[in-house]
Amino acid sequence: MKIAVSACLLGEKCKYNGGCNYCEAVVQYVKGREVIKVCPEVKAGLGVPRIPVEIVNGVVKDKNGNSVDAALRKAVAEILDELKDEQIECAILKSRSPTCGVKQVYDGTFSGTLVDGMGVLAKALQEAGYQVIDSEDL
Repeated sequence: MKIAVSACLLGEKCKYNGGCNYCEAVVQYVKGREVIKVCPEVKAGLGVPRIPVEIVNGVVKDKNGNSVDAALRKAVAEILDELKDEQIECAILKSRSPTCGVKQVYDGTFSGTLVDGMGVLAKALQEAGYQVIDSEDL
């Protein structure tokens, strides 16, 4: 069984600001297991670093108001396609991300305010029947 993991949690510098969200708990949890790293923003070609994005009224937009929704949803579909023939035990995703957030995401005002909800990848994985785990729950 394989585990899909937000690449930033494993130390990849793919965060919007060029950094990562390295998480020792995630690294320890996946130790000795086969991991498939995922980053919808990079797959969508948004680049690193990039303008922050949030879900604004159901549409993923950057802080300047430009929609990146189509590119991100295409990237999510590609990730789902890549995972469909794999035996995936679970997906461990980054909290609060507009793509990977499992329990909460930012509210679309770019003010740091959180709301209950899921990022577009987390929601798509859950709807496809995958077990989705928030990284902060490990």
